[in-house]
Amino acid sequence: MEDVNLLLESLKFMVLGMAVVFTFLTLLIIVVNAQAKLIAKFFPEKVADTAGETGSDNTHHVAAIIAAVTEFRKNK
Repeated sequence: MEDVNLLLESLKFMVLGMAVVFTFLTLLIIVVNAQAKLIAKFFPEKVADTAGETGSDNTHHVAAIIAAVTEFRKNK
């Protein structure tokens, strides 16, 4: 009979521990989300205006890739 009481008591402690951990993790998620909203409100990200530069950047990248491939084939 005492074994059954020990098992029930251990089950109660297990459920209590799991409830405490679940509550803590739920509160942690709420706090982190609230913190993210506050940071986004007071420190918004600056959007860079690079609409005119994307074409020239791509041409430089393509030229560098072509030069690298040509040099690699030349050394083969």
